[in-house]
Amino acid sequence: MIKRRSMIVFLTVVLLIVGPLPLVRFARAASPNVLVILADDCSFSDLSIYGGRNAKTPNIDRLASQGLTFDKAYVSAAMCQPCRAEFFTGQFPLRNGCAWNHSACRPETRSLPQYLKPFGYRTGIAGKVHVQPQDCFPFEKVRGFDQSATREPTQTHDLKGVRDFLTRDKSQPFCLVIGLVEPHVPWVMGDRSRYPVDKITLPPHLADTPKTREDFAAYLAEITYMDDQVGEILKSLDETGQADNTLVLFSSEQGAQFPGSKWTCWDVGLHTTLIARWPNVVKPATRTEAIVQYADIAPTLVSLAGGDPVDASFGFDGSSFAEVLRGEKAKHRKFAYAIHNNFPEGPPYPIRSITDGEYRYIHNLTPESLYIEKHLMGLLGGSSIHNAYWSSWMATASESADTQRLVQRYMLRPSYELYHTAVDPAEMKNLSADPAYSHIQEQLRDELGRWLISQSDPGTLIDNSEAHAAAKRGKHIYPVKP
Repeated sequence: MIKRRSMIVFLTVVLLIVGPLPLVRFARAASPNVLVILADDCSFSDLSIYGGRNAKTPNIDRLASQGLTFDKAYVSAAMCQPCRAEFFTGQFPLRNGCAWNHSACRPETRSLPQYLKPFGYRTGIAGKVHVQPQDCFPFEKVRGFDQSATREPTQTHDLKGVRDFLTRDKSQPFCLVIGLVEPHVPWVMGDRSRYPVDKITLPPHLADTPKTREDFAAYLAEITYMDDQVGEILKSLDETGQADNTLVLFSSEQGAQFPGSKWTCWDVGLHTTLIARWPNVVKPATRTEAIVQYADIAPTLVSLAGGDPVDASFGFDGSSFAEVLRGEKAKHRKFAYAIHNNFPEGPPYPIRSITDGEYRYIHNLTPESLYIEKHLMGLLGGSSIHNAYWSSWMATASESADTQRLVQRYMLRPSYELYHTAVDPAEMKNLSADPAYSHIQEQLRDELGRWLISQSDPGTLIDNSEAHAAAKRGKHIYPVKP
């Protein structure tokens, strides 16, 4: 009895001296490496794994055959900076402060490098970053991929920096994000000859003009160019000998720079690709209908690292879907939420949205205004026009009822929209005024309202130059209630 008591005293002293290190070491030993590959402005529905009929993507297809494909993954804002900030912070746009494009998070915001460091991870990023301020995102910079999405042409990539990062210390887990810059405009990379314009099948939300076909072919060529990069990255991972202990996540970001995709709250803009490969843990060639958002990814990685993402100190809006990865659960969240603040991409035009994976409800807060997106619809300062197809829509709207309808759909929007996305994925039939769907609309409207209150959303007051400029300075006008 005395010996047992002495042993307890001894172990207590050891724990007091050593602290949590044994727990951290255990978590590190059991934790996977993480490799995240992000495309840029790629509509999920243009990929063959989601029914796309054009793009050739053998490497993405192969990755999906080796892992789990999420059929209902979403971003909370269909713009590059807000959705990347959501991905890295585990917080929704209003919570982390990046609720506009070309803005910045709140100064107190934390992200993957701070979340994973206590569990022994080194966290790096290569290629496109596009989040601010830098102090909130202290990634180790990894060379080799172009950081500019608008360079023409994209700089040639070099995988040496990636391989050096992956192999620098095999005793320490890593998290590496590679932000590719295709198929973001300008569409100048890849082999367009592989996509003859007369052989392309345009999605329903695009007007069928010769210029649309020409630009869509160029966009498809960039998707294939991006797919080649994915293949090279995965080959490099294989060559390091660490593929078996690495969780690979591939996502396509928000929709492409076409009307009805990026800068909207329609499903083609907010719905994203998500593939997870983790040998001997994630079952190959499987799919899930579990609803997840970018805000759920950081909590998931913290959970896999050995942490407790429910701990209030993290401040996550999202939650871990680790059990979905392991095949232990088929569901995750009931709803996915979204916002759009149009400034500075155009005049203010705030939009809020929600989906349950079956239906999507949209509230346009200022339907009396004309929707304008300057990059897609305009020519800035005499620069080259990357979306010349839009002028062809305007020029032929009087000749084609279908084109006129699509132009009006984009620029003139009602207060409320409701779509049965499961059977109308292009969202061409607004069911909002149909009494048969009123109960569905009411349920989604009420849940969206609850979420907006939880996010302290000021609505129309936040979509303007003053609020945007304050956010860029780190002096956000509208704080989020704890």
